[in-house]
Amino acid sequence: MTMISKIYGHAGQRDCEQLRRDGWRNGLLAVSVSDHRLTTLEREAIRAIGERLYGGTHGSRS
Repeated sequence: MTMISKIYGHAGQRDCEQLRRDGWRNGLLAVSVSDHRLTTLEREAIRAIGERLYGGTHGSRS
């Protein structure tokens, strides 16, 4: 007999966009610089912020 926790029994998996929306409502922003909905200026701003906070391209610190 398999036991399933009552806590997780009705939990469903959310898609990536739903996780991003929920994060934003909690003060977090998860965005890809390759998101087609962004303008070139927005992509460059996000890239600059990411590099300032986390280092060079894709987080590699120099």
